[in-house]
Amino acid sequence: MNYKVALVSLGCSKNLVDSEVMLNILSNNKYKLTRNSSSADVIIVNTCGFIESAKQESIDSIIELGQMKEKGNCKVLIASGCLAERYNDDLMNEIPELDAVIGTGDYKNILEVIESVMTGTKVVKFGNQETVDIHELPRVLSATTGSTYLKIAEGCDNRCTYCIIPKLRGKYRSRKFEDILKEAKELASQGIKELNVIAQDTTRYGMDLYGKYRIAELLDELSKIEGIEWIRLLYSYPDEFDEELINVMAENDKICKYLDIPIQHASDNILKKMGRRTTKEDIKNLIKNLRRRIPNITLRTTLIVGFPGETEEDYKELVDFVKDTRFDRLGVFTYSREEDTPAYQMEDQVDQEVKLKRQERIMLLQSDISMDKNQKMVGKMIQVLIEGKEGKKYFGRSYKDAPEIDGNVFFSSNEKHHPGEFTYVKIKEAAEYDLIGEEINEYSE
Repeated sequence: MNYKVALVSLGCSKNLVDSEVMLNILSNNKYKLTRNSSSADVIIVNTCGFIESAKQESIDSIIELGQMKEKGNCKVLIASGCLAERYNDDLMNEIPELDAVIGTGDYKNILEVIESVMTGTKVVKFGNQETVDIHELPRVLSATTGSTYLKIAEGCDNRCTYCIIPKLRGKYRSRKFEDILKEAKELASQGIKELNVIAQDTTRYGMDLYGKYRIAELLDELSKIEGIEWIRLLYSYPDEFDEELINVMAENDKICKYLDIPIQHASDNILKKMGRRTTKEDIKNLIKNLRRRIPNITLRTTLIVGFPGETEEDYKELVDFVKDTRFDRLGVFTYSREEDTPAYQMEDQVDQEVKLKRQERIMLLQSDISMDKNQKMVGKMIQVLIEGKEGKKYFGRSYKDAPEIDGNVFFSSNEKHHPGEFTYVKIKEAAEYDLIGEEINEYSE
């Protein structure tokens, strides 16, 4: 019998790649993949366990999909991923609909797990996050837009005091250089035009395997692959940024002039408590250097407000930094107090209401900055990777926009387009986070 399998992937892009690997294993073993959970015999929820809101979303999804055992065809319900790694036995004991719980190092055993459950055996597997083979990652692409993620490493060694990821994903392990290139060529052969390069920390790539950082070399080699037009570097921690990386970004036309640099804060007091290895001055100098060397660069960052001990002075320092730096893209999280992290035990925990007010103030500030920057795009012409159509307008992204987290470019066109195609758009209007324009037939600087 060919069982139908539905997989729901939650959380980050790194998790999505794991989901696609599981789908590939199942599709090669006569399981039929479906997006319709109500018709699926097997449902897998690949969970996130990073912060409280993500944990709650994962639990809600498991419970909701568990209803398919009564309302649909579901015979097997499996929780995988970070939440499963973190709360393995608890999930199995507290959610009776679950048949298996598998952690971040066991997703490649998904076939054996399903077969065990089909014989009536419940399965709990975890604690193997550093033993899983990360080098070869054949996947079933879930993307239909010509863009996907390319995972170059697993795990993290940064040990930030607020973060549970090292416990869930293990130590930092770079994938082999040649395996990454092999995968990228295969993705290009499937019609992928944009590679979004990801890891918990992309700037550290190569040090554990080769004794030196090789991210700049990797980006340069990826750019030589026929069919790849855009290469975007995400999750680049600021403390290991070197001139070689800046050079290749400045000089290589295929590498998007876009960087996601999670700085988390701008107060040296809070940065030290967070276990970060940079100071405000380090961050300022890096940003100044990037903008000097790559004048048209788009910079995104993420911040955490309400970290234990964050005073009004610390917060004001962060607000002033955001005002002065004027990031192109910025996200703000409220500190999530996570068990088994050093910050959980810290004194001077900040009240939730205070956290939310601090978050709102910075997001309002960033909204004004974003609107001002977008208004300066009016009248300009930009290249857009088309992702779909909404009503009468197509939408897509420019090099300034990473998938899923940044804004869109909406545009009118008299032509018929498909996702994954490139075109040029002249910007006519600006919103806070999106741009609106019309397609043009000829491009000029």
